[in-house]
Amino acid sequence: MKSFVEYSSDSDFSIHNIPFGVAVFNKEYIGCCTRIGDQVVDLATLYDLGYFENIEGLDDNVFEAYTINEFIELGKPVTNVVRTRIQELLQEGSILSKDEKTIADAFYDLDKVKMMMPVHIPNYTDFYSSIEHATNVGKMFRDPANALLPNWKHLPVGYHGRASSIVVSGTEINRPKGQTKPADAEKPVFGPSKQLDFELEMAFILNRNSEMGESISTKDAEEAIFGMVVFNDWSARDIQAWEYVPLGPFLGKNFGSSISPWVVTLEALEPFRTSSPKQDPDVLDYLKFEGDKNYDINLEVYLQPENGEENLISESNYKFMYWNMTQQLAHHTVNGCNVEVGDLYASGTISGSDPKSFGSMLELTWRGQNPIQLKDGQERKFIEDNDTVTMKAWAEKDGIRVGFGEVSGKIIPTT
Repeated sequence: MKSFVEYSSDSDFSIHNIPFGVAVFNKEYIGCCTRIGDQVVDLATLYDLGYFENIEGLDDNVFEAYTINEFIELGKPVTNVVRTRIQELLQEGSILSKDEKTIADAFYDLDKVKMMMPVHIPNYTDFYSSIEHATNVGKMFRDPANALLPNWKHLPVGYHGRASSIVVSGTEINRPKGQTKPADAEKPVFGPSKQLDFELEMAFILNRNSEMGESISTKDAEEAIFGMVVFNDWSARDIQAWEYVPLGPFLGKNFGSSISPWVVTLEALEPFRTSSPKQDPDVLDYLKFEGDKNYDINLEVYLQPENGEENLISESNYKFMYWNMTQQLAHHTVNGCNVEVGDLYASGTISGSDPKSFGSMLELTWRGQNPIQLKDGQERKFIEDNDTVTMKAWAEKDGIRVGFGEVSGKIIPTT
């Protein structure tokens, strides 16, 4: 496929992608959109002009909305056809390619729009599915010889997080404050976190509701997953360390998480399927799956101090995940937990075996013992005020590139 819209060979948003998001156009109105190269395409306008005619199930202009929830709830028999229609329209020689008026009305330069939260997220769950990350944390905080807890290889460990504080890329994050207990103190103290961290994650978004008592199997899980985003699960390590026993993460996590504005469909990621790490011991029957359920997605993390240069501090890959998305969703619902359209499920920190592939400052600096050296001579044990953290993700194979763009956030001082 070749598009009539020109874009660079290293663009995340090739004609093979066709992601979905929500934008403010002309500082006037909000609508659903897609992107090719550096052009953002207003889907509501294309619908009004008849470009989505004769798509069964697409009876209303669901693109005239502040989120993509209504669109994705139509299900893949509709959304996949819409995505294919958009690809056809964007190809050289298409009817749209010759419609100069519609191109003028519906296509916008990227710098002329403001990207919004793409979905309304009713519920958010964060998993802990990278064996390298879990092992590193276990070595730091528990017994290095028995880093993984006994349940870790038997189920995808996770917890329910706070959906209301998930924000779109570019939103500033206030440094959280709370209780911490310094090692040399008898009692906890109150104040701003001194060990603020990022967590490099991916997340998937559901396109369906289910009833209480219903389970989604590994076989059916992909039909319920619309697509994925890049996810930064900001973490206050010192607050977390004091609070997490016995019930797990709370204030050290719920102050903010950041997502990329473009939701990339599983269909766009199809060429990049890959096998998962071997699971040993064998999992229970409800967690077994067939075929390749992981994806070869390159990941990068950059840290930029105020008025300074970006520093590449981590290079990882989503394929390292021990537990895959179908297992995560099957486990989440096996007890009859109901799900909702727009629910977001984060992978947990993604780390590889190489220290350069670790997905958090906690691991990269080994709890602050080995500070990161920046280009300007500064060093970092954790994230400081006015630092900006940017994560990028893309897949590339046989001349096809599909990416997510980036998720970026700046830490500002405690209010």
